[in-house]
Amino acid sequence: MHAVNLRVREDVRGLIDRAAKAQGKTRSDFMIDAARRAAEEALLDQTFVRVDQATYDQFLKALDQPPKGKGFERLMKAKKPWAP
Repeated sequence: MHAVNLRVREDVRGLIDRAAKAQGKTRSDFMIDAARRAAEEALLDQTFVRVDQATYDQFLKALDQPPKGKGFERLMKAKKPWAP
C-alpha cells in the first residue's frame, strides 16, 4: 500500500467524516472507495469506438433484437463492474 496525503478545508473534512460514519467506514476507507468509483466512472466515460456506417447499422439492429435465453438473462442480472 502507498500513502496519499490530502489537504482539505475543515468543513469538507467534517462532511466526509459524517458520510463515512453513516456508512460505517473509516475516513480513509470512505475516501478510497469514493475515489475508486470516481476513477472507474471517469475511465468508463471515455470509452469511444469508431466504426463505419454498415457496422453501426448492424450494431443498432443487434440492440433492437437482444438474444433470448437464461444465459443472457443471467448475464443482464449479474453485478456490473462499475456498480457499487
